[in-house]
Amino acid sequence: MLTVHHLANSRSQRVLWLLEELAVPYEVKRYERDPQTMLAPEALRRVHPLGKSPVITDGELTIAESGAIIEYLVERYGDGRLIPPPGTQERLRYRYWLHYAEGSAMPPLVLKLVFDRIEKAPMPFFVRPVARGIAAEVKKSFILPDINRHLDYMESELRKAPWFAGTEFTAADVQMSFPLEAAHWRGVLDDSRPLLSDFLGRIHARPAYRRALERGGAYDLVD
Repeated sequence: MLTVHHLANSRSQRVLWLLEELAVPYEVKRYERDPQTMLAPEALRRVHPLGKSPVITDGELTIAESGAIIEYLVERYGDGRLIPPPGTQERLRYRYWLHYAEGSAMPPLVLKLVFDRIEKAPMPFFVRPVARGIAAEVKKSFILPDINRHLDYMESELRKAPWFAGTEFTAADVQMSFPLEAAHWRGVLDDSRPLLSDFLGRIHARPAYRRALERGGAYDLVD
């Protein structure tokens, strides 16, 4: 039986979603974050040395990294579903967005999360104004402009077709869900980018997405 080692409020939620889209039977092994650090528990290191999620185990195989997991599941269980035909422009776009999600879209969103936490972190009163001032300036001058460039780019790409790879929903859209949900939850994606907001509405309405939420539990990317 395929097992998803599922960390709450993490990238592994989209792995559950993909499995629901493919109607692949699976088990969920849940892990909770440390309430103080919000890091994954040590128990995940017993599954994979980096102790990160998502990780899946399928027989003797242990596979980490969202993109690698999605590629494996589509190739192993997809039977041609959720991936454009080889040799097409859509297949090239599919591969691009599958890697763009983590390679380009997520890094500035992670930086924003880190600097948001610096601003909110408890610290001695004489350090607080300096630390918060530096964090605010870094976000204003570097992080937020970078995020906005990516959001503008993604919005423009959805003017070409309703889904990231083209006219059909694919696993690339599953992969792209996490950075867009993170952007929404962290207050940088709103209705000023209607195509991205519509994309989120459409994926959230999919029955497989809703079933994955039932399997995975609470899903909140604010913190």
